[in-house]
Parts: sequence; C-alpha cells; structure tokens
Amino acid sequence: MEREFEEFHEELRSVAGDLLAKDRGVEWSVLVDAGWVGLEVPEQLGGAGATFAEVAVICEEIGRAASISSYLGSAVLAVGALKALRPSDTRDRLLSDVASGTVRVAVALEPFDFVPDADDADRILVLTNDGIAEPSVTVAPRPVVDETRRLATVTVDGREVSEVLRFAGDPQTAVRRLVDRAAVAIACDSLGLSEAMLSATVAYAKVRNQFGRPIGSFQAVKHDCADMQVAIAVSRQLVSAAVEAVAEDRPDAGVAVAMAKSHASSTGVEVAGKAMQLHGGIGYTWESGIHVYLKRAALNRSLFGSPAAHRRQLAQRYR
Repeated sequence: MEREFEEFHEELRSVAGDLLAKDRGVEWSVLVDAGWVGLEVPEQLGGAGATFAEVAVICEEIGRAASISSYLGSAVLAVGALKALRPSDTRDRLLSDVASGTVRVAVALEPFDFVPDADDADRILVLTNDGIAEPSVTVAPRPVVDETRRLATVTVDGREVSEVLRFAGDPQTAVRRLVDRAAVAIACDSLGLSEAMLSATVAYAKVRNQFGRPIGSFQAVKHDCADMQVAIAVSRQLVSAAVEAVAEDRPDAGVAVAMAKSHASSTGVEVAGKAMQLHGGIGYTWESGIHVYLKRAALNRSLFGSPAAHRRQLAQRYR
C-alpha cells in the first residue's frame, strides 16, 4: 500500500512539475482544471477525496517553481478551514464551489495582517472564537519582499453576521490544526525551492570554468554543495514526518510541524543564499532569477511562525 501511494505521489509530482514549468504565473482556472484545488474535497461534493499528503506534493512543486498562484490561501487554507466545520448545507455548498472554481475563498487568521490571497478572493472567511463568519471586511494589499506571493491586511468593518459556521470539535484545537497545516505547506514550499536551488547550483558548477577547470572540481565548492544536500535531506525527513502527522490528524502533530517549519524554512534561506554566492557575479543579476527564490525563502521563514517561534514552542516541552 505504501509503495502504491509512493508511485502515485511521484506521478503527481511529475505532472505538477511539467505544468508549473510552463509559466511562473499560474491562473486559478489552471489549478482548478488540474484538480488540485479540490484534492481534499469529498468526492460527493465534486472533489478528489484525497488527503493532505497529496496537497503537500503540490505545495512542494509550487515552491520548486517559485510559482505565483493562489493555492496557499484559496485551496490549502480554504479547504482545511471548511472541512473543520460541522457538516451543513452552507459548508457543503462552499466546498463544492471551491472545488469547481466557482468561488475563490480566503481565510483570515488573527491578527489579520498577512492574509494569503485575500486581495482577489470572492469571499473572506474570518475565524471567530467558535467558528467561521463572513462579516463585512476591507482588504488592503500588503507589499512584501517576495513578489511571487499576494498578502493583504484584512480589517473587519462590522461584527454582525447572518451566520456563524461552527467548528466540528474544540475551536482552539481546530484553529491550531489549521495553523499547523499552513506551516507545513510553507515548509513544503521551502523544501521544493531548496532542491531547485541545489540543482541549479550543481548544474552551474559543472559548466562554469575557472583556472582551466569546472568550479565544481574545487574542494570548497564540493563542501558547500554537500552541506546544502545534507541540510535538504534533513528537511525532507522532517517535512515528511510533519505531513504524515497532519494528514493523520495526530494529537501531537504540532511537535512535528514545529520541527519541520523551523528547519526547512531556515534551510531555504541558507541554500538560496549559498546558491547566489556559488553562482558568482551572475548570481547577483536580475537575469539569473536566484533573487526570486531567495526572497521567497525569506518570506517563508516568517510566514506562520518564525524558526525562533517554533523552537520556543518545542522548548516548552522540556520545562
């Protein structure tokens, strides 16, 4: 069974990689037609009935391509939030609309300062103490260092809403799981971009000559590439464990999530920075494109908990 899913994930990874390689900016309709938006939506509501493990594959490939898309906010967060609610006609209709691409939804988590993909969403869902509401809001785009992501500040204009959709279980647990889900999605993104930067660096080191031979033959370059490979291998192990914990909804998933997010997002910045250095002067030019990955890695490090914040969370276990 494990081998069966491994083969499916590799096939999904290959298809996603091919599609994302065509264009850095991926339209919402393309994500919908590919079936990625509705991966976790139940089949009876028009989705694929898959799990977060399949969503994680897409997140990794989006990071590998440094793709501009609304997948994080309008698919990963939106579907996760809706599935955490009690079954109702409204919830089921929203899930169906998201899967079909009819409606683009964004989810605002407090303090509402950096809400992914809220600027062009059709509906903004705001987390309350015991569920999700859809109040009147004002959305203001929030410029950030990474131009491949769209973040916004959401201001609630009024607290009166016609309906509050309640969480299926404990509200605090539901919100924590949603944040964990987002953090792992970012960790997957950082893992993908780290691998892309290592591949680009190794390829460049094979063809760039200095003193009559490829720079990849120099011991210092070999050591740097080896260090990058080791850090990425650790990231993959930690991210895989976190994805599995979130997909299986384990009660202690937060530990695996904190470990994966802190290491993978730090590694992303370190690998992208080292890639720029090893590319020499061309690495600092606009044409190289490495700056796109470095800026994305820098934002990933801050989104949904910095490495320091997650490590403090881990340290609480030993007090």
